[in-house]
Amino acid sequence: MFNFSNKDMEFFDLFVESAKYFYQGALMMDEVMMDYSKASDKIKEIIDLEHAADEVNDKIIDKLNLTFITPIDREDIYALANEMDDGVDLLHGTLQRIVMYRTGEAMGGAMNLTKLLIESTNELITAFSLLKDIRKNQKQLLDATHKVADLESEGDRIYRHEVAFLFETEKDPIELIKWKDILENLEDTLDHCEKISDMIRGVVMKYA
Repeated sequence: MFNFSNKDMEFFDLFVESAKYFYQGALMMDEVMMDYSKASDKIKEIIDLEHAADEVNDKIIDKLNLTFITPIDREDIYALANEMDDGVDLLHGTLQRIVMYRTGEAMGGAMNLTKLLIESTNELITAFSLLKDIRKNQKQLLDATHKVADLESEGDRIYRHEVAFLFETEKDPIELIKWKDILENLEDTLDHCEKISDMIRGVVMKYA
């Protein structure tokens, strides 16, 4: 029933795979921000991406249930798997709003937040790729997590500026509500990236 072999490193490969799906979702969002006409097609694609990410999460949980000795604490594996799975869900929710609201051309702040999401998810790929040897890669791991924190701080700044700009310049209350909601969702997704990077940093502190 259980795998009693040495610490199983496949968990880290699955985390990298999950992070790549998160990154691909950010790229899809960027395509829509650059060209609204792609929004409906990208909804179909991100649903497929979400299903693929769910499958990876299921693999991690199934493997966790069958592995006696894990390379890091079981609760850390479980928490990281679920948080990564939620990342694509957040992007899916934002893209659904763009389609439902029929937003049309994206405002500059939303584009900028999406670019930050691409960078943040790419840093998560880097961090998960380095987790196989925490002691050897401690500096690079912490560098990657600090970059995510910096990107999230820049996202906060952009979000505050864009919401203030909306209230100052947008005369149509419906348009204001639409874009405020989308900006909030993009900023929430950046917060989620930082949450994951903080969890990775916590793992590094335990084992480095």
